[in-house]
Amino acid sequence: MRRLWATAAAAVALVGAVVGGLALARSVNRFGTTSGRLGAIVALTTGLIGLANGGLNLATANGGPGTGNGVVGGAAAFVVGWIAATVGASALARSRRAKLEAGR
Repeated sequence: MRRLWATAAAAVALVGAVVGGLALARSVNRFGTTSGRLGAIVALTTGLIGLANGGLNLATANGGPGTGNGVVGGAAAFVVGWIAATVGASALARSRRAKLEAGR
């Protein structure tokens, strides 16, 4: 059961990383309005959820990799969650900056 939760946390973190990458690539669309803000918030939120769940799974696991405790999935969720949160925060900062520049 623990392996399932670790896999789900890794999947959530991976979705956050993909959405964050898309938000970072499309922080400003061709009409000048910000379109990546919602994606950045979603990426930041799912990244933090994956980070917390992966860390919690690693902290409570009583075995190593290959024991069926979801250690590898927890570690993957932790790392990918960190990446998703970082990319989401970067996309959010870029969308704020673009909004400020468009308002001048």
